[in-house]
Amino acid sequence: MDVLTDPHAPHRKPLLPIEPLPRPEGVDRIGLVLQGGGALGAYQAGVYQALHEAGLEPDWVVGVSIGAINSAIIAGNPPEERLRKLERFWLDITARDPFTAWPAGDTPRRLRNMLSAVNATLFGQPGFFRPTLSHGWLAPRGSHAATSLYDTSPLYATLGKLVDFNRINNGEIRFAVGAVNVASANFIYFDNKNVEIAPEHIMASGALPPALPMVRIGRDYFWDGGLVSNTPLYHLLRNTSGENVLVFQVDLFSAQGSIPRDMADVLSRQKDIQYSSRTRIVTDYFQETHQLKQDLRDALNMIPDEELSEEQRHAKAELERLPEINIMQLIYHQKAYEGDAKDYEFSRISMKEHWRTGYYDTRNTLAHKDWLTVKDSDSAITTHDIHRHGE
Repeated sequence: MDVLTDPHAPHRKPLLPIEPLPRPEGVDRIGLVLQGGGALGAYQAGVYQALHEAGLEPDWVVGVSIGAINSAIIAGNPPEERLRKLERFWLDITARDPFTAWPAGDTPRRLRNMLSAVNATLFGQPGFFRPTLSHGWLAPRGSHAATSLYDTSPLYATLGKLVDFNRINNGEIRFAVGAVNVASANFIYFDNKNVEIAPEHIMASGALPPALPMVRIGRDYFWDGGLVSNTPLYHLLRNTSGENVLVFQVDLFSAQGSIPRDMADVLSRQKDIQYSSRTRIVTDYFQETHQLKQDLRDALNMIPDEELSEEQRHAKAELERLPEINIMQLIYHQKAYEGDAKDYEFSRISMKEHWRTGYYDTRNTLAHKDWLTVKDSDSAITTHDIHRHGE
């Protein structure tokens, strides 16, 4: 793939495609959970490329913000077209990059990234968003233009070209994206199990204020789901229905980081903390619920069936098989020269770096084949992170 070409490492031989892997032992479904993070979302595309080459196509994709866009491209295309469409999206939206050559080193590169972010702020990104004719701060109060700085109609057209919404709604892949109701602050998942998915649902999930406009769906208005929960793992866990699931959770902001050394570091670290995954909270809650279900099952098993009500017998049957979840955490760790603008710095060179990083992280994860199996245990959830366990 062109996006894996590294101009700064001409000595590196092209990687051969990953050998296809058999479906891991004990796995009923494969889930792909994609966090929000703007320009960092190319990391998720690299993750998907490695999974695609390994033959581990997801049965379930859940996304927020840029993760919702990547999810829609994956779920809205046949497997043989997904990678090409992802590459098309990321090459198109990073096409306006005037800074093609730059000196080596962290300081020059940080300056280059800053100028690229300024370029995105002033002119938008092709096929994604563009500045409004009437600036939000200057538009008349109550007008449509008064509540955002950019117009996302280019994204609507892009989704129409790259995503087959009939395929998403046919339900071949379980699909959901998260957004927040502007008026009530209620978080909602638009799930193809109970909602007919349209471009507006994807755009609502990525409508981050004040830059991007809220999206109307029916009688309600929605903003980016990352305002409430940037990692949609909870939605997948609460809908497992007793199935064993292998989850690839792709986070774009790392909860772990260094103590800041200057204001740029402060702003970057603040963003990491604000948008990083709350995986530990979600998994702890799931573990506690799992334990309560085990206790209830054991209690029901102590009572003769003839003394149980019909509802209790039904509950006992459902509790006979509790789901086991195996989570592969793939977390982007920012480079030394990336600052707080990393999520809206859309240079072509940064996009390719993010893509490559996701690809290599996933290849290293898949090399640990024993991590991928789902085994019956009392723990309910097992997690693995290549950066924590080492390569």
